[in-house]
This record gives sequence, structure tokens and C-alpha cells, in this order.
Amino acid sequence: MKDVGIVGLPQSGKTTLFNALTRAGVPAGGAAGKASVAAVPVPDPRVDVLSELERSRKRVFVQARFVDVAGLSAGASSSGGLSAQGLGALREADALAMVLAAWDGGGPDTVEAAAELTLELTVADLESVAGGAEKAAKKARAGVKDAALEADVLARARDLLDRGTPLRAAGWEPEEARVLRNFAPLTLKPALAVLNLAEADAATAEERAAEAEAKLGLPTVAVAAALEAEAAELAPDDAADLLAGYGVERGGLDQVVGAAWRLLDLIVFLTTGEDETRAWEVRRGATAPEAAGRIHSDLQRGFIRAEVIGYDDLVAAGGWDLARSKGLLRTESKSYVVQEGDVVHIRFNV
Repeated sequence: MKDVGIVGLPQSGKTTLFNALTRAGVPAGGAAGKASVAAVPVPDPRVDVLSELERSRKRVFVQARFVDVAGLSAGASSSGGLSAQGLGALREADALAMVLAAWDGGGPDTVEAAAELTLELTVADLESVAGGAEKAAKKARAGVKDAALEADVLARARDLLDRGTPLRAAGWEPEEARVLRNFAPLTLKPALAVLNLAEADAATAEERAAEAEAKLGLPTVAVAAALEAEAAELAPDDAADLLAGYGVERGGLDQVVGAAWRLLDLIVFLTTGEDETRAWEVRRGATAPEAAGRIHSDLQRGFIRAEVIGYDDLVAAGGWDLARSKGLLRTESKSYVVQEGDVVHIRFNV
């Protein structure tokens, strides 16, 4: 399960967005100094369609976990507003969603807010990396094996952070990135921007996101968080009607998770049958045995071959057995690279 940390300046609506995505009902501002964490299934109509086709007894969706941390202070002068627990929760996240108020009277404009928030995170990283750089330099001077690389990487990182530059802005070789990952720096994590719109602007979300992305240089989505939080308290059909009434075509969860998955270079494949229809996330470029390992380690260890068909082709065929009878299932070997929307059945022997 992938974690997305939600960060934002005061009054940005980050906790409102957290509630909209998770239905957690956390009070505005959250619990002082603590992180709110909630995992949610990510709606995928492909699971619903295949489940009906195969009469599956169970439907299982990919899950995403969101982390909302209270404590970021206005002014970007220090990370002192972040508790150790909150900071630790953010450092464990796989990606960050930076919530930016985008309504009249919502504070600084989105570019200024993003810069201020980035500086907050940069200061937090500097406090962590600076101490490590000093220790690594001492070890390098003492001739400790492999300490020279660590000292060089951390000194470079410290200098970047001291200039207010996030670590993701620099190029890092794989061995250098491994050194940095020991400190779980926030500014090395993939980041996206989430514009928090007024309800009246919900229908223009796509255009607003495109405009902001060009200015921010970050992948950007736009969500009317208060509207989505209100919808999250309703039954699914009523929620869909409410959002449609404001011209919302894609819900916030779909947008945020989709953007995060692209940042993390993940795709989704599916399995289906009478027992269950299930969606699985896997890194882009994963081979069939690696995808099999997402299902169970025994399937990867004893992998023989995979039967594969694209989702659209399977639906057009009318189901797995009909696709087999029409010769539409492909037999793929260990070298096959799984594609988005593949429906897979693994043959194995252990």
C-alpha cells in the first residue's frame, strides 16, 4: 500500500481534503502534533464490470493510505511547528500532496503558497541532513571505508537545502540516492499540487489545474475539497448526484490517486474469477513474475507462464471462458512486461 502525505499551510483546507478523500471525519486542524492516517479503497469501474461478468463473490480494490499532519506554520521560518511524530509520518510517505488554497481570500496566491510550503519542508530536511553531513565528514577524515561518498553526498545536499533548493531539483546517481534515503528527506519525495477550489469553481477544475501546473512546475489537480467532503458524508448515489450538479466529472480521490500513481510510476493489473475480482498496483516495467509476486510469493517462485488479455478485449469477449474459447488469451513468458489494464492468470508450480 502506498502512502500519500497531505501537507499545506494553515487555512489551506488540507484536513478538509483528507476528510473528502478518506471519510475520516477529522476535525479541522487535526489532533495537535499528531498525524491522522486512513486507508481507502480506490474506486475502479473495471473491477465492478469484471466482477459482474465472472459472478465473483468478492471485489477487492487497490488501496491508498493518506497521512494528514498538523503543525506546518505560516512564515516558513522553522520546522519547529512539526512534531517528531508528524514529521516521522511524513518521512514514511511515498509521495506528498501539497494543498494550495485557490479561492478568493484564501491567502497567498498558489505560486507563493507553494514556495512557502516548499521552504518549510526544505528547512525540515536541512535540520536532519546537516547533522548527518557533519558526522559523515568526521568519518571520512578518519578514513572509514565508504565514508567519502556519504560525506560528499550529504555535503552537497546540505548546501542545496541551505540555499532553499529542494533535493528533487538536483540529479542524483542511484548510489547517491541510497545515501539520502537513509534520512527520508521530504524534498526528495515525488510531489504534486492539489488546488483547493471554491464550490463555484468546481466545474472549471481541469482548466484551473492546467494553468497552475504551467506556473508551478508540478503535476497538479484541482478539487473543491469542501464540496467533496460534503459528498463523502452521503450515500454513493447521492454523492454522485451532488458532484454532478456542480459539474464535477472526476472525484477528488480518483484525481489525487491517479496523479500520485503516475508520480510513483505505478500501473494497475487485474485478476478475476469466481472467488474474486481484484485490482493490483505494480511498478511500471514489472515483468509477469514480478506481478505474480504481488499476488503471492509462491506464484513468483514457481512461475511457469501467464495467461493475459487486455481489459477491453476481455469485456468485448464476454468473459474469461468465452475469451479462451475464442483464442483471445495470450500465453506470456517470464520476460513479458505487464501493461496497464492487463487481466492476468498465473500458472505456477512449487
